[in-house]
Amino acid sequence: MKKMLRALGALTVAASAFAVTSSSAFAADKVVLGVAIPTADHGFTGGIVWWVNQAKKDLEKAHPDLKVIVKTAASAPEQANQLQDLVTVNKINALVIFPQESASLTQPVAQVKKKGVYVTVVDRGLTDTSAQDAYVAGDNTAFGKVPAEYLAKVMNGKGDIVALRGIPTTLDNERWAAFESVIKQHPDMKILDAKYANWNRDDAFKVMQDYLTRFKHIDAVWAADDDMMIGVLKAIDQAKRTDVKIVFGGAGSKEAVRRVMDDDRRVKADVSYSPKFIYDAIKLTAEARLKGDKLPATTIIPSVLITKENAKQFYFPNSPF
Repeated sequence: MKKMLRALGALTVAASAFAVTSSSAFAADKVVLGVAIPTADHGFTGGIVWWVNQAKKDLEKAHPDLKVIVKTAASAPEQANQLQDLVTVNKINALVIFPQESASLTQPVAQVKKKGVYVTVVDRGLTDTSAQDAYVAGDNTAFGKVPAEYLAKVMNGKGDIVALRGIPTTLDNERWAAFESVIKQHPDMKILDAKYANWNRDDAFKVMQDYLTRFKHIDAVWAADDDMMIGVLKAIDQAKRTDVKIVFGGAGSKEAVRRVMDDDRRVKADVSYSPKFIYDAIKLTAEARLKGDKLPATTIIPSVLITKENAKQFYFPNSPF
């Protein structure tokens, strides 16, 4: 009898050990995905925050073995500190980050990667790509090229343009170079001036006021961002100028797309660069890691022309952007 009890005891211990082992294996297979993004300090980042929360909701519902932890930061140092917390406190094994800044976040992200965390960087690239496993972004070349080609077509290759750029970054440089290279192919099209307006409505309003004061005739404006486009339109309306026939923004905000859908007299088209790419980046990363797979080193989300014919597919009324 004692031998039987000892045998049963051994089986119980073995079964318990198996249960612990199985539980550990299950826990190891669980993907804990940290998402680090800027706070919503303007329309586009407001859209980023909204799409991140949408991704968390949709993906956790679809995948019981996935946990998504979201952190928002108002500065680069705050975001760097959050990365440490995500690793040490939340025990993440995957990270999707939209960096506050490229240079100052490169080393903190590299340290996360060294701890075995799979890293996907979104939009604002790091200064050292070895600090990441994957990069997901919109097509910045197309973001500049598509508006220029559209303007050249509707203006019949002639007319005067003013431009508003974003913030001095490699991203903005890429967009501007693409835009300028197309316009240069049309000798009768002239860029009167191009100034930075920081992707900001108020700054764009001031820059456009300056343009309207200095230039007595303007055919079209490339605002290079939908927030800036609103500031530009306000300045034109306030000055009661009727010579500006076309205002082209960028990024596919719901206000811009709505104007395109409603056949606005000045906003006839836009170019997509939706903050939804953060949703796509999280989804791609989460589903790859759940399978034990990796993403391609670089994934570019196309930037395409939005017109009345296709505007509905780019219209997201619940998004703040």
